[in-house]
This record gives sequence, C-alpha cells and structure tokens, in this order.
Amino acid sequence: MSKRGRGRRAHGEGSIFRRSSDGRWCAQLDLGMVNGKRRTVRRYAKTEQEALAKLRELHSEYAGQLLDLDRNKLRVGEYLEYWLTELLPGTVKPSTQASYADLTRRHLIPALGHIQLAKLSKDDVRRFLRDKAKGHRIHAKTFGNGVVARRTGAPLSGRTVHYLHAILRRALEDARREDLIARNVAREVKPVRYERKEFQPLTPAEARKLLAAAEGDRLYPLYVLALLLGLRRGELLGLRWSAIDLDAGTLRVKDSLQRVGGELRFTGTKTHRSRRTIPLPKVCVDVLRQHRQRQAAQRAEAEDWVDPDLVFTTARGTPLEPQNVYRHFKALCAAAGVRAVRFHDLRHSCASLLFELGVPLRVIMEILGHTQITTTSEIYTHILPTQYREVAVALDGWFTGEDRRADVPGTG
Repeated sequence: MSKRGRGRRAHGEGSIFRRSSDGRWCAQLDLGMVNGKRRTVRRYAKTEQEALAKLRELHSEYAGQLLDLDRNKLRVGEYLEYWLTELLPGTVKPSTQASYADLTRRHLIPALGHIQLAKLSKDDVRRFLRDKAKGHRIHAKTFGNGVVARRTGAPLSGRTVHYLHAILRRALEDARREDLIARNVAREVKPVRYERKEFQPLTPAEARKLLAAAEGDRLYPLYVLALLLGLRRGELLGLRWSAIDLDAGTLRVKDSLQRVGGELRFTGTKTHRSRRTIPLPKVCVDVLRQHRQRQAAQRAEAEDWVDPDLVFTTARGTPLEPQNVYRHFKALCAAAGVRAVRFHDLRHSCASLLFELGVPLRVIMEILGHTQITTTSEIYTHILPTQYREVAVALDGWFTGEDRRADVPGTG
C-alpha cells in the first residue's frame, strides 16, 4: 500500500492514507502493545473527509484503551513502550526522547519488562540498579513468547546508572498520574552515588593557541563564539543571522541543531532558560561581520545555496553535521598542540574564564543558560580558586586591620 494524503502521524494520534489497491481511504489507530504484540484498528471510507471522520470515531470508541485492556496484567515492558510512544513525546526535546528510548529498550525493558507493573517493588529497582553498576548476571524474560534470555551485562558508569534511575522514576510517575499504579516505587529508592567527572578546561594560553591555529579557517568564528560565549555545539550549529543584531551587539539563542533518529533536526533549546540573549563582545561582532561577508561571497558563487539564514554551513549552505564539527575540532587541537579535550569543554573553558575575570555566579548562569544557579555552582565549584583566595585575604585583613586584597591577582 502506498501512503499518501496526510500520511502517518505520531503513535496514538492515528493516521489516514489511500490504498493503491482499490483507491479507498483508510483511517488507522494504533492501540499500542498488547501481550507483546502491536494492536491496530482500521476503518475504511470513500473520501478523505470521511476517513477523517472515521478516525475521530476510532478515537472516541477506543478512548482509554491505548493500553492493555486488562491493566492488572500490564507488564513493565508493555507500559514502558506505551510511555515512550504516547506519554513522553512533546514533553522533552526529540534528542532527549531518543536517548530515553535507547536506554529504556536496551536496559530497562530487558531487565524489568517481564514484571507486572502493579507488582514492581523497591527491591526490583534496587536490584536492577545494583546489577547495572556491578555488571551482575541479568535474567530478562522476553514477554509475549515466554522466552527467557540470560546474559551478563557489563558494568555501567555511575552517571549512566543514575540516568537510568531518573528515566524509570519519570516513567513510573507518569504511570501514577495515569492511575496505573498507586505509588512510584522508584522515587522511594535512593539514587546511586557517583563522582561527577572533573573536567579540565583549557587554560587561557591553550585557548589562545587554539584560536591562533583556527584563524583563517571557515570555522574560526564558531570557535570564537564557543570560547567567549559558552554556546553549546547544537546552539552554534542552529544559530541564524536573524537572531544576531551586530549593530546592537546582541545574540539570541533560540534553536539547536541535533541529529535525532538518523536525521538532522532543528529543535528547541535544552531548557526554557537556554533561550537567552547574550551581549556580544566587540571581538565577536568583528569576527561575525567578516564571516558574513565571506559567506555572502561564497553564496554568490554557489549554484544552489540551501539556507541563507544559517550562520554556520557547508559550502552549499546546508547545515553542518555535528560529528564532522567534532572531528574538525579534534584535528584543530592536534594542529595547535593543545590537549585533546571534548568540544563541550570549550563551554567549560568559557565559564572558567568568566570566573577568573570575577564575573558573578548569577551572571555566568544567565550567559550559559543554566536553569538553576546550583547547576552552575556544582559544575564549576572547583575552578573558583581566585574567589576563595579573596575570602582568605579579606579575613586576614579584617583580623589584622589591614586591607590586603590588592595582593591578590585580579583584585584591588
């Protein structure tokens, strides 16, 4: 059957399409997983408008039946599939949704999927987290066909285990809101403790070497913005000229470019606080002006420029592939003779520089687009030596009656 017309919609929303075999229109509604199998209902009509009406009838007829009709027998795996396709979409970014789906299907469903949702216990959750952290043998029942798969899982990092716990906690909270369970047992289990990986931002000397090596490169402006403004890679690749006012010296962060489900997508920012307006230093204004002039000349020579509003593009005006930017950055680090750090560490390097310049924590939080100031302080606490020295010197001055703050570099 060839699907035309409005085409397939999101899972649970339903779809209509015209059959090539007889020309009839079909209204189709996916009810989700039932006993390990996907259940779909269809109604046929002569016209597209009639098919739309049939689809509305299906929604009315099967309202409340998008889960297993016998909720007392609903298993964790069936519910998690329903959660991924019905409850989660639209509540998180597409890239986050893809990450949740990947980890849920690779770890949560194989380990917990065979358990009845209503009977999932705190012990089940604790055992799952412990096994994932220590790499214990996992007994995973593939519900629906009765096959029991036994395998040994490799230990996961503390951060990944913590993330899996957060996903399960969110999924079960949605189940509680849907009146599928009385309480969220994952909320009653203490999260796994793990040490946050301490990053090593580029030193000012390393940052200058990196920019010197990039000067003249087509991505030089991208590295300048990353180091001086702390923009995320997706925010840089999704940046548009319409969001930049070079005369006023401001830049609005409102979009992000991510690879989701095998394709590049322009999505919203990571959080609502990530949508922010940043004042541009003069060096950024100058670099962007020159970049716009070079891009205009390149666009004039190109036969078919794809997107004239994107700031950073390929030679044809198409969006840049994030992984290609990462490879370019790695090669640049090698050419500059600086440590091979992650691209995201340029954002950390920006924060480090702002701290050293004495910029208040609240202002840094706004520039970086963090939702809470605690996020900023927790991530960057270990790069506050200058501020701590200022406190110690001020206390010495109070005790002795002398003001010695001028002895601290960058103060006085």
